[in-house]
Amino acid sequence: MYERFGLYINGAWRGSDHMTDVLSPVTEKPLGAVPVASAEDTIKALDSAQAALDLLREMGGFARADALHRIADEMTARSDEAARMITLETGKPIAQSGREWVLSVDQFRWYAEEARRIYGRIVESRVPGGRFEVTKEPVGIVGAFTAWNFPASLPARKLAPALAAGCPVVLRPSSQTPGVAMIMVDCIRAGGLPDGSVNLVIGSTTDTYGPIMADARVRKVSLTGSTRVGQQMIRDAADTVKKVSMELGGNAPCILFDDADLHAALDVCVPTKFANAGQVCVTPDRFFVHESLYETFVAEFTARANALRLGDGIEPDTEMGPLINAARLSEIDAIVQDALKGGAKLKTGGQRAAGFNEGHFYEPTVLTDVRDDMRVFAEENFGPIAAITRFSDEDEVLRRANASDMGLSAYAFTRSADRAHRVVAGLKAGMVGINSFALAASEAPFGGTNHSGLGREGGSEGIEDYLDTKLAQIVI
Repeated sequence: MYERFGLYINGAWRGSDHMTDVLSPVTEKPLGAVPVASAEDTIKALDSAQAALDLLREMGGFARADALHRIADEMTARSDEAARMITLETGKPIAQSGREWVLSVDQFRWYAEEARRIYGRIVESRVPGGRFEVTKEPVGIVGAFTAWNFPASLPARKLAPALAAGCPVVLRPSSQTPGVAMIMVDCIRAGGLPDGSVNLVIGSTTDTYGPIMADARVRKVSLTGSTRVGQQMIRDAADTVKKVSMELGGNAPCILFDDADLHAALDVCVPTKFANAGQVCVTPDRFFVHESLYETFVAEFTARANALRLGDGIEPDTEMGPLINAARLSEIDAIVQDALKGGAKLKTGGQRAAGFNEGHFYEPTVLTDVRDDMRVFAEENFGPIAAITRFSDEDEVLRRANASDMGLSAYAFTRSADRAHRVVAGLKAGMVGINSFALAASEAPFGGTNHSGLGREGGSEGIEDYLDTKLAQIVI
């Protein structure tokens, strides 16, 4: 299924002497094999990007905007192909995959228009007859690294603003989900950008990450991944003083106050928690429920979680697919067992799903009576585990919700406008949802604080990380 693609360097698909299998999380069998880049391949990709840098810049914002719209048109035409690839590689339900591709197309549409609005400004000078001109220029070559859980939207969030700004990109997607990035890059061919504007390499850290981080021509790197990897990237970027932006881990609290619309909250909490089998950085992990609603919420949440249909995401009635690999499956079980040993109560789930002889399926799991110091509460679980505790006081719950090194997203449910504003101000997170989990949109800045990352993707803010600001003092 990867035969048409491969490595993409200087406007052409290429093979390699070395191949690696991409495994299905549903069957644990190979979906196919993809070429693995050598260090020499990565350097060729960087050389290609360098050759494209001036050409891409000289196109100008309006021409780049037209190219991005052509890319979006091609992506739209290949929606079914892309959604199927997402589901085959990740196991997520096909409806979720289709939605992800739509959101990815929207990134190219949004940044096509942002390319036309890369504005400078004039500042009055104190020097007689002078003025300051402030302009924006492309930062240069971008190294983009993406995770497997959203194999379309994560590359799109980096490729679209970089190209809009005039920056060529060397993309290194996850080797667990390379096919979706290949389709996206193939769609980019339709845009008419200079060869080398986008390059794709797949391979080991030594042969891909290493050359990109060591090359002084790379002026910006963008990562979506774990906090541990992000910390290492910051250290490595320092050697050549690269700009960095990164969206890292999360451990989102979700607070249900006593005046919340309980059933409306349940209608969105359950499908959001178990979307992509919980492998979502902004998913609610820690549920704080007011004591007056606690028993009812737990009973209803458990019943709904228990009713979710597990299976192959290709089947239209599947509501939750597998975890990405065996390591993730073992990690999730270890987190659950740690909580149970510590005294948490299991309401449903808590084991590998019965009825599946293959695949990385884990039951939707609900734990109650959890303590804040338990692993399931103190760390991002990144799986289908809902950990629920109770609270009685607003100040108390805000303090507990903020007791984390992470600061990506946070949520609360209340019918009080006054409380909503207090909670938004009080929660330490880059993004806060009140009665809603809908945070990811091309027009809105996405990102976190503290150990959850640096910079923003999306919105007018998203293009700024790909631009340098230049000041000129002109005296006539």
